[in-house]
Amino acid sequence: MSDIAFQLLFLLFLAAIFAGFVDSIAGGGGLITIPVLLIAGIPPLESIATNKLQSQFGSASATIAYARKGHVKLKEQLPMAAMAALGGAIGALLASIVPAEFLTTAIPFLLVAIAIFFAIKPNLGDLESHRRVTPFVFGLTAVPIVGLYDGVFGPGAGSFYMLGFVLLAGFGLLKATAHTKLINLGSNFGSFLVFAASGSVLWKIGLMMGVG
Repeated sequence: MSDIAFQLLFLLFLAAIFAGFVDSIAGGGGLITIPVLLIAGIPPLESIATNKLQSQFGSASATIAYARKGHVKLKEQLPMAAMAALGGAIGALLASIVPAEFLTTAIPFLLVAIAIFFAIKPNLGDLESHRRVTPFVFGLTAVPIVGLYDGVFGPGAGSFYMLGFVLLAGFGLLKATAHTKLINLGSNFGSFLVFAASGSVLWKIGLMMGVG
């Protein structure tokens, strides 16, 4: 491996560490990893696909941590996770068939829009939980829609799930967080399977960033 290639991988590794730190505090780690992958010269589709691989590590570890504390109720949450995975898979299919030029043009605008969302989004702890739809309806509608977004692009999906659980399903903050971890893992995994099957994932880079 050349010195330049090694330095690039090392920078991607450091970016993944920083993104994981940001994700643990406020979410939106993809706002760091996807731009860094693009700056490294990786095409848009491969950047999104590789980001799905590395994000599996954080989503899985967060889900396991909440499960150990008894907050993950598989019987209650698995159907929603399955709907999220379905949405993520459809989103990944859409991302795979749109022209590369469209992704190249759209990604900067999406990054700016999501960054603005994180800058102005309300503190979930200050929001009043009020059930506007049943969890069943929420799982059939909002969850696959956010999952589809997660498959097409991704950054901020966890925050969208959280907002939905609090504002629409009426969940408290802890319950919303626990549900979000498993469901976000579902949409990540669904989209990752499609990207992996299409050969869009750069395994060496994704695994290295995932370890970070």
